[in-house]
Amino acid sequence: MAQQQKVKTAITPTRSEDYPEWYQQVIKNADLAENSPVRGCMVIRPWGYSLWENIQKVLDTKFKATGHENAYFPLFIPKSFLEKEAEHVEGFAKECAVVTHHRLEVGADGKLVPAGPLEEPLIVRPTSETIIGAMFSKWVQSYRDLPLLINQWANVVRWEMRTRLFLRTAEFLWQEGHTAHATKEEAEIETKLMLDVYADFAENYMAMPVIKGEKTAVERFPGAVSTYCIEAMMQDCKALQAGTSHFLGQNFAKASEIKFLDSTGKEEFAWTTSWGVSTRLIGGLIMTHGDDDGLIVPPRLAPSHIVILPVVHEDNAASVYEYCDSLAAQLRKQNYNSGLVSVIVDKREGRGGDKVWSWIKKGIPLYLEIGPRDMASGSVFVGRRDKSRKERYSQSRSEFVATIANLLDDIQKSLHDKAIAFRDAHTRKIDSKDEFYEYFTPNNKEKPEIHGGFALAHWNGSSEVEKQIKEDLNVTIRCIPIDAPSEDGKCVITGEPSQRRVIFAKSY
Repeated sequence: MAQQQKVKTAITPTRSEDYPEWYQQVIKNADLAENSPVRGCMVIRPWGYSLWENIQKVLDTKFKATGHENAYFPLFIPKSFLEKEAEHVEGFAKECAVVTHHRLEVGADGKLVPAGPLEEPLIVRPTSETIIGAMFSKWVQSYRDLPLLINQWANVVRWEMRTRLFLRTAEFLWQEGHTAHATKEEAEIETKLMLDVYADFAENYMAMPVIKGEKTAVERFPGAVSTYCIEAMMQDCKALQAGTSHFLGQNFAKASEIKFLDSTGKEEFAWTTSWGVSTRLIGGLIMTHGDDDGLIVPPRLAPSHIVILPVVHEDNAASVYEYCDSLAAQLRKQNYNSGLVSVIVDKREGRGGDKVWSWIKKGIPLYLEIGPRDMASGSVFVGRRDKSRKERYSQSRSEFVATIANLLDDIQKSLHDKAIAFRDAHTRKIDSKDEFYEYFTPNNKEKPEIHGGFALAHWNGSSEVEKQIKEDLNVTIRCIPIDAPSEDGKCVITGEPSQRRVIFAKSY
């Protein structure tokens, strides 16, 4: 039997051949980001930064709708601030970048050397609980000052040794919310409210299905009483923690002296929360929707919704460009997702096929190829990025313009449906230790990186079990699902009693 001819793809290697390298090549070919001269840091290019701007825009609106205000706090944190909360500093100590000098001087050899040592070293913020807590302690005096609901958009530095663009870099962009409340109940409501905001954003804008849950004590944010998260499945069946919301109790309030007089005049410590998402979401978007031809962007977050590609020759260029420009003007008047449809007319010189593939690799939701025959018939030739190139079709111009919002919503829905189907197909209830170990052990020599998925299994609550499976399989408990029902069973590892299933998976 003749060997089947390999399908040509825009991205090499493919996901099945080398998933980590496929991920890097998608980023490169979509012009999203690249490594910078500073080890572990990235340069986010305009197409990638537009994605982040759209993420910011949506989330910022949601934060403000729930009563939060934006502020900004220093990049540098005195070392003594981190030392106030022991568990917190222990959790971040190995990731901290430290500034010890405040100026440079020219040395005897003509090279710059550090001079002027600081009285106290400054930490480049890995997270801002301590510096924001210091300010909250000044702003909060009375119960009338509460709740205090603050968010900041910023960069942070965590000195990662093994970096990967968007997923894990030494410097990354994020938002971090910090709030203070008069009661424990209010703070717990806030923590879960913001988790819901993240889950709604992931599902309805990123088209990325997520599971809401609580972290175990081992996986909890350093210094928190409880940590909640949203977990998504990537196409290599690994989990991605896509957002976290922390109930900090009074731990940080006591460390930072955030105190207030209640309505009876009694002095109390505030109850605080913190929550955040980062540019890691872009990595999640790539790995949720991308295919072997590149990035696929959900319309609700796309930097542009449509690219129009004029098919021209010297004798018809002016008329084709005029048709394309008028079509773009019509489309830009159409409403979509609380805004207007965004359109690019690509008039760059170059081969038409190369231009088409450049936009496919960027993941733009719709690409239109318009030539003299389309003009003559008053039509458009449509390609959907969520469909095969072979599934392009012709449609009347007027109908395309009139139904563009519905078409974009259909693409959005199809991406979400596909991601849910993938996750469901790679989620399994497991009740035996042997099956559990087999599920997470590579047994496909051709695709050793694609194995396992989400295992729904019982757990006895022991950190020793967590340690064991991490050492044996590099598997962790991703979360204890919030919405999962209680269910009597036996721990998949020890056989001891358990009241509910948790999610085990390999992860980023």
